[in-house]
Amino acid sequence: MITETHLRSGRIEIVILTLLLALGISLRLPHSIFLGGDNPIHSLEFLHPKPKMNGIGFDEGLYRGYLNGIIDHGLGVYPEMVQEYVEVQGKMDQAILPPVRFLYIFAGYIWHLCFGSDALASLRQVASFFSILTLILSGIFAWRLRGRATALAITALMSCAPTQIHMSQHALIDGFFAFWALLCLWMLWENLQSGTNWRWIFAYTVALALLVITKENSFFVWCGLVAVIVANRWLQLGTVRRELLLATIAGPLLGVVILVFLAGGLDNLIATYRVLVTKASITPYAIMTGDGPWHRYLVDLLLVSPLVLLLALGAVFRLDRTKKPELFMAIFIAATYLIMCNVKYGMNLRYANMWDMPLRFLAFAQIGVLAALVPRYRTSLTAILVGLVAVFELRQYYILAVQYPLYELITHDLLRALHILK
Repeated sequence: MITETHLRSGRIEIVILTLLLALGISLRLPHSIFLGGDNPIHSLEFLHPKPKMNGIGFDEGLYRGYLNGIIDHGLGVYPEMVQEYVEVQGKMDQAILPPVRFLYIFAGYIWHLCFGSDALASLRQVASFFSILTLILSGIFAWRLRGRATALAITALMSCAPTQIHMSQHALIDGFFAFWALLCLWMLWENLQSGTNWRWIFAYTVALALLVITKENSFFVWCGLVAVIVANRWLQLGTVRRELLLATIAGPLLGVVILVFLAGGLDNLIATYRVLVTKASITPYAIMTGDGPWHRYLVDLLLVSPLVLLLALGAVFRLDRTKKPELFMAIFIAATYLIMCNVKYGMNLRYANMWDMPLRFLAFAQIGVLAALVPRYRTSLTAILVGLVAVFELRQYYILAVQYPLYELITHDLLRALHILK
């Protein structure tokens, strides 16, 4: 029987969720909409601190060039763009990103057709929009994992996540990619729980295909998903059926087929990745910034989100077979981390954007443990701790990206932004 207390509690949760989403969305909107004295929301600029780095980065210029090519000549020009990339990249001494990162560029094209924005503005607005979708998806995923209270906490933590906000302000693919990676992770969880629900199987297959045509880093995500499926044999996170295994293979294969078609043939696609890998290993910037020991990502995460990382590590040390959602997240992070930290000259915290929600889920689990030390005030203490972590995270973003012109999330720049290096 639904009591007046339950109804009041539900209304309060809706109000809190609405406020959290409003905060997270305002922080992710392109800063240009807050400019101008006649703009009615100009007075709310404090909700959206302007990033100090407002120029056009190297990668942003390349994405803009690819999108302009489609705008000027249509999607039919794609095989020619891939062929031209192979020829140009082969003559260069450094690696440049390939046009086969199709989905982000195509999303920018659709945005341009719908709203008439120029290429760079379209790409930035797509990055902003998908960062907002990631925020919403994180809350839904958390709710499916462990209920409404967890959904509220994860929404609060993700609203203020520094790397999520940073990616929303630049025409970079990594925040966009993080959405599809998180969607695949959620679909895997739902399939493990639902058995043979064909709607979840279909959604999982499509999500994997879209992930593959977004970026080559999809291989890392796929390995993480496979690791979860394999670990399920011993940890019993859910039920692995034949349909799920087939979808895990069919989804990426569908994505590869789409890429082959876009590239104008399998030879072109293979040549694209071969020349990219070859040049990446001799690119001076990659050699200078993309290498390090196996704990490089831990160092960078400690610089950007120290409280979240420490809390998440605390939760990892308390894992047991009864904590299935936490095990699910931990296995995915560990498997992808194991591969990513071994990519020579290819480490960058931008690539770890897909860990933001799983890390905060683990961090909240540890907050719950700490709050349980005072049972009488557990709910209030949990809310206070989540709020303090969220405020600290937002302060980190302000230091890193508003006071310092942060663009690349490399260790050197993070150390300078935090005044560890002068």
